[in-house]
Amino acid sequence: MSSIPLLIDTDPGVDDALAILMALRHAQHRVVALTIAAGNVGLEHTVRNARSLVDIAGSATPIFPGCPAPLLHAAEDAAFVHGQDGFGDVALPEPSTRVESEHAALAMLRLSHEHAGALTMVMLGPLTNLALALKLDPTLPGRVPRLLIMGGAVNLRGNTSVAAEFNVAFDPEAARIVFENWPQFDLLDWEATLAHPLEFDDMAAWCAAGGTVGDFYARISEKTRHWVRSQPFGRHWHSADGLAMAAALEPDAIEAAETHAVVVETEGRACRGATVVDWKDRSGARRQARIVQRYSQSRYTALVAMALGAG
Repeated sequence: MSSIPLLIDTDPGVDDALAILMALRHAQHRVVALTIAAGNVGLEHTVRNARSLVDIAGSATPIFPGCPAPLLHAAEDAAFVHGQDGFGDVALPEPSTRVESEHAALAMLRLSHEHAGALTMVMLGPLTNLALALKLDPTLPGRVPRLLIMGGAVNLRGNTSVAAEFNVAFDPEAARIVFENWPQFDLLDWEATLAHPLEFDDMAAWCAAGGTVGDFYARISEKTRHWVRSQPFGRHWHSADGLAMAAALEPDAIEAAETHAVVVETEGRACRGATVVDWKDRSGARRQARIVQRYSQSRYTALVAMALGAG
């Protein structure tokens, strides 16, 4: 059975790292590129973190740096969650993996031609690179059979503001371009993430059993785990990008989903970056987002354990 080519667009912080390790270790997929954006931390750090991940995984995956800022308006990063460098400020050694000179958006377009009709694209960060690629070539979706986006809060219970989730809120204009121009995509939002918790003790056990990779993840996630425990939802570990990657890698384990029109709010004073779902299909707008609501918890945890070297 031939492997499915996977392009991952990402702003590597701690949850991106788990998702990328899941993909790099999955037997049925081949990661053909990591395209990198600013988001969790600045582009200098997210690129370096991608290089460290490729090193620790023993992979030869090419890395393409992309946009260093949102399309229009500056946005605050999430260094208070992930550490100033995005990987817990643990002073990792300088990675050996080099980066490509091609811009991430151009790499997306080129790879969509090279793998036309076969490529799966997984968006783990702000959608800046993909929005730019769409503006450069609006025919891009016709060559990509599957797009999965981690983003949004479909009932307006956000994690970065009252109504908005971080990835969409970081660059709402980019998200709006993608949501309006991609014919059909899967959406894995923050609220689904909260419905699929992981136990801290399980994560610690998987890291302890995972050798070099497990130790690496334990180190880079320590600061984030401490922050999570201080939050109202801190009884469990939640990995938005990990759950999104599970749905991308093994979609047959999706147990519940609904398809509806979703728009991104870019103007509202109180709800900029909100993902507004037409749950009753009243607007007549194109129902472009398949909203993943439930995923097999056992399949999800098995994929996480595998990624950390314990599976």
